[in-house]
Amino acid sequence: MATTSDIRNGLCIHYNHDIYKVIEFLHVKPGKGPAFVRTKMKSVTSGKVIDNTFSAGHKIDEVRVETHKFQFLYPEGDTYHFMNVEDYNQITLEKNTIDAAEFLKEGDVVTVLINSEDQAPLSVDMPASVILEVTHTEPGVKGNTATNATKPATVETGARVNVPLFINEGDKIKIETAKGTYKERIKE
Repeated sequence: MATTSDIRNGLCIHYNHDIYKVIEFLHVKPGKGPAFVRTKMKSVTSGKVIDNTFSAGHKIDEVRVETHKFQFLYPEGDTYHFMNVEDYNQITLEKNTIDAAEFLKEGDVVTVLINSEDQAPLSVDMPASVILEVTHTEPGVKGNTATNATKPATVETGARVNVPLFINEGDKIKIETAKGTYKERIKE
C-alpha cells in the first residue's frame, strides 16, 4: 500500500471501485490544521475527470502498470488501432482512453500503460508535442509577428488550433498536446 506522499502525475490507483490516473496533484500544508493532497484524477474506463482531496498519510491502493511503446495504425469510428513495436501484437482502444486523440497521426509512436495484473490497456500517454502540417487557414500576413492575434487553422489530423496570423497553409507547426496549443513554426 502506498501513501499520499507517493502520489505523482501518471500514478494509477484504485478508487471508488474503478481505476483512476492522477493528472495533477498539489501537496498543501495550511497554517492551521493537517496537511492534505489535492488531486485531479481521470477514470481510465469512462474518461471522467474528478477532483479529490486526500488527507496526509492516507493509504492509497496503487495499480502496478507496465509501459510499452505502440505505433498508431488507424482510427475506425470511436476505436483506435495500435501495434506493439516490440512483438507486433495489435490492440484496439476507445477514443476516451486517449488524451488529445485529435492530434494522433498514423505512424506516431505513443506509450501505453498496461495493468500488470490482467494485461488490460489503461491509457495512452501522448508525446509532449507533435509536429503537424496546416491544411486549411486564411492566408498569412507577412510581417505580422508583433501582436498576439490568432486565427483558426485545421491541421492534417482534422484538429483545429489557434495559430498566429503569419502561419500559411502547408506550414508545419509544433503543437503542445497537453493543452492543444500552438508552440512554434517548424522551418525545414
